[in-house]
Amino acid sequence: MFFDKLKEKLNKTKQSFDERINNVVKNFRKVDEELLEELEEILIMSDIGVETSIKIISNLREEAKKQNIKDGEELKELLKQEMEKVFDEVDSHLKLSSDLSVILVIGVNGVGKTTSIGKIANNLKKQGKKVLLVAADTFRAAAVEQLEIWADRAGVDLVKKEEGSDPASVVFDGIKKAKQENYDVLVIDTAGRLHNRKELMDELAKINRIIDKELENYTKETLLVLDGTTGQNAINQTKLFTETAKVTGIVLTKMDGTAKGGFVLGIVSELKIPVKYIGIGEQIDDMEPFNPQQFVSAII
Repeated sequence: MFFDKLKEKLNKTKQSFDERINNVVKNFRKVDEELLEELEEILIMSDIGVETSIKIISNLREEAKKQNIKDGEELKELLKQEMEKVFDEVDSHLKLSSDLSVILVIGVNGVGKTTSIGKIANNLKKQGKKVLLVAADTFRAAAVEQLEIWADRAGVDLVKKEEGSDPASVVFDGIKKAKQENYDVLVIDTAGRLHNRKELMDELAKINRIIDKELENYTKETLLVLDGTTGQNAINQTKLFTETAKVTGIVLTKMDGTAKGGFVLGIVSELKIPVKYIGIGEQIDDMEPFNPQQFVSAII
C-alpha cells in the first residue's frame, strides 16, 4: 500500500519533526504560551517557514482556547488538523477534463524531471489513459534518450527529434500525433534552464503559443518538479519559476531522502500552489497523486 510506503520513506522528516514535538509535549504539564512558542520554533526548524509556522500556531492557539484543550496529546492532534487545513486552501487534484489534456513539465536539471514524467505517465496509464510523451528538452545531452527509456518502462508512446531541434516544433509534432491517434494526455518535457530566465520564458511562451493555436478547449497543467532534499530552497525556486510560467502544481521528488519535508506546507501556504504528485523512490510505481491527509499523517 502506498501510504505504508509513504510513512516508511518520510521517516527522516517524521523523526526530525514528530520526535521534537513529542519531547516538548512530554515536558509541559499544561497547554500554555510557552508550549505554543516551543511548537512554533519546531515548525520553523522543520523548514515549514516562519510565515506559515506563525499562521499555524496562531490558529492552533485560537482553537485550543475555543475547545479548552488542557492535554498535550490533544494539542498535538489539533496541530495535525491545523496542518491539514493548510492544504484545504488549494485543490490537489490533477485537472484533466478535456478530450486531450496537456501536462507541461518544468524544473531545473537534476531534480528528477524526466524520471517523474515516466512515473506520471505510468500512473496515468494505470488509470486507463492513453498517454503520449513529448521530448521537448532538446538541449541537454541524452535527455531524449533518457525519456525514451522511461516511455518504454511505462509502456507509452514518445515523440522526439534529434538533439538541438526547436522544442516548439517537437511539441507541434506531438499535438498533431495526439489529435490524429486520439490520445487522452500529452505530457511535455521541457529544458531545465533557470540561470537564463529570459531564454526559458521565451521558450515556454513559444510552446504555449503552439498549444493554444493547435488545440481548442483543452485543459492544461504546468507542473514544477522540485527536489525534496533542498528544503526551503525549493520555495525560492518555485518563486523564480512562477515569474516565468503559470505554475498550476508541484511534483515532489526524492522525499525519501530528506528530513526537510515540512517545506511542502510552506509552499502551499505562501504561494497557494497545490502539490499534485509525490515521489518516494526510484521504482516506476514510487509516485502517486498527492494526498494531503496521508502526508500529514506520515510526518506527525
